[in-house]
Amino acid sequence: MKVARIAVNFPLKNKGLLYHYEGELSRGQVVEVPLGKRSESGCVLSLDESQSEEYKSTPLEKIKSIIRTVPEWKLQESELELFEWMASYYHYSLGQLIFDCLPNHLKRPRPLDFVAGEGKELEFIPNPVQKTIIERIREGLAGYQRSLIHGVTGSGKTIVYLDLIRSTIESGKSVLFLLPEINLTPQFISTFARYIKAPIYSYHSELSDSQKYQIWQMARTLETPCMLLGVRSSVFIPLKNLGLIVIDEEHDTSFKQDDRCPYNARDVASKKAQLLGIPLVMGSATPSLESYAQFHSPKGKGQLFEMKERAGDAFLPEIELVDARDKSAKEDDTWPLVKTSVNAIRDSLAQGNQVLVFVNRLGFANFLQCRGCGHQFNCPNCSLTLRYYKKKNILACHHCEFKDDVPSQCPECGCLTLTQKGFGTEKIQEVLQKIFPEKTIERFDREEIKTLTQLEKRLDDFHTGKIDIMVGTQMLSKGHNFEKVKLVLILGIDSQLNFPDFRSQERVYQTLTQVSGRAGRYSQDGKVLIQTLNPESSLFQMVKSHGFHDFYESELKIRELCDCPPYKRLALIHFSSRFQDRLIGHVTENIGPMVRKLIKDHFPEVMILGPRPAHIEKKSNQFTWSILLKSQDLTQLHNLLKSFELNYKSLASVTYKIDVDPYTLV
Repeated sequence: MKVARIAVNFPLKNKGLLYHYEGELSRGQVVEVPLGKRSESGCVLSLDESQSEEYKSTPLEKIKSIIRTVPEWKLQESELELFEWMASYYHYSLGQLIFDCLPNHLKRPRPLDFVAGEGKELEFIPNPVQKTIIERIREGLAGYQRSLIHGVTGSGKTIVYLDLIRSTIESGKSVLFLLPEINLTPQFISTFARYIKAPIYSYHSELSDSQKYQIWQMARTLETPCMLLGVRSSVFIPLKNLGLIVIDEEHDTSFKQDDRCPYNARDVASKKAQLLGIPLVMGSATPSLESYAQFHSPKGKGQLFEMKERAGDAFLPEIELVDARDKSAKEDDTWPLVKTSVNAIRDSLAQGNQVLVFVNRLGFANFLQCRGCGHQFNCPNCSLTLRYYKKKNILACHHCEFKDDVPSQCPECGCLTLTQKGFGTEKIQEVLQKIFPEKTIERFDREEIKTLTQLEKRLDDFHTGKIDIMVGTQMLSKGHNFEKVKLVLILGIDSQLNFPDFRSQERVYQTLTQVSGRAGRYSQDGKVLIQTLNPESSLFQMVKSHGFHDFYESELKIRELCDCPPYKRLALIHFSSRFQDRLIGHVTENIGPMVRKLIKDHFPEVMILGPRPAHIEKKSNQFTWSILLKSQDLTQLHNLLKSFELNYKSLASVTYKIDVDPYTLV
């Protein structure tokens, strides 16, 4: 009997399980295997395991036989190598990872839609800065190299992408283009379809299982070059003869997955490019601090290109800080907008322009509070207050599915007055509609836009002038080009400044810069108003002066002092349970001392913080406590994590999850 090692779709972090087989098998072949009393999918890792010590020491009756092969699925060597690297780096089950990423297998998929590129000649001839960048990157298109384009908003990064994509496709190779969010897909497809002579496919969460499966099958067999444009999971699609990977908005947190394997698509794309020996091009107006430090370092492996001015005749917008401590807003019933903001919107509309208003909160109010006894309405499943949605007249949790009708009185004291605290997009829309009743004011957020069709319709209405003012969340801040927008108003950013995370300042800077970039992209008189309770903040001053390097250099000094990235690498171990007391006892009495002893005896270069409760300790009826690990020595950090898993003694109802290079510590 022949023996194969199989990575099974099950949360086991080992080198795979041994199975007998007959006939022919090859590495990467997908199979069906028995696992306990059920069958599961698996992937062949290695053959001829009959001489291994594990096989010799295992009773013969315990090694079962493969049920069948799945001829439609066979991973290429580069695919399997990428999954193996990810499983090792992120300390995740290899079998589970593979089948998390593969689409569902369907026997009768529907025909696949794509956009046929027209291949027109470019209308912006590349300017001297763009031309230099294109020529430098083109020199390395034949092999692996990493390039970062740091270009201010509106500097013309897309022109650089287009030229490189066209060159790659003309050479007979395909291109993978990664976007942070689905809402940017229509705009980029529209642009690329005009200038690229090749089929353009899009891959995102709105696609059916049938469509996803078809794209994967197409990618393996397509003989002519194509372009695939998609969100983070697109990085796993095995495009045949791939010649270039482009990542737009490389800093964006959407590239980091939270559930299942917490991978970063940017880093996975870099590894994929390395395995395939092809170039990776990344771009952003606000690169992550880690990328900034890495590409500015004399030892950095990669090319850095800077585009400091907007393309054409456009200038960066003027940024003005508006003091939100102005009490007249409440008197005029325009709260939370102050007079300066209202007048600026009125003037811009009078000139025939459109206006964007950014507020990064959904709903009408952050929460409701009884004026009599101070009672707040909390989620029964999470340690959070419920958000108030006026249009639906409900209280809802933004972390779980809990919803409840708004009560007519306080359940604690019977008081009839429930005060609204804070504001969101729904509140801002209502206030603006009262001030400008003759104008069309719409929202651009997850509550209003749930499908790609709704998104395209809302964007089309704005582009064609059917909407005067658009009130939006983070969805509005990235990548969009709005020709008639000369004024952008930013609200509610102060709450993010004091968020208990070492990346809070960086995120605020990135958000402000990206949102500001929507103003005046086609003109010389764009303007941004940042309404704040803290106009004296040095961060706002650097945003106002477009002082990118000033901010990053000052932030790097703080990061070095607090032993945070890019100076130290991080890993989090999260422990979760429905039973709070059992969880706290387990992590404080057993896990914390065990990890500290491992560090003391074997891994002196690693620091430990915790165990401590998560910032939101209870989510969806699960309590979470975490341990944070820091080290400049990445090898020691990974070896400590491996040692932890080898020494970990599980406790019923308590689970753990490892997050390497976490984006948030709370």
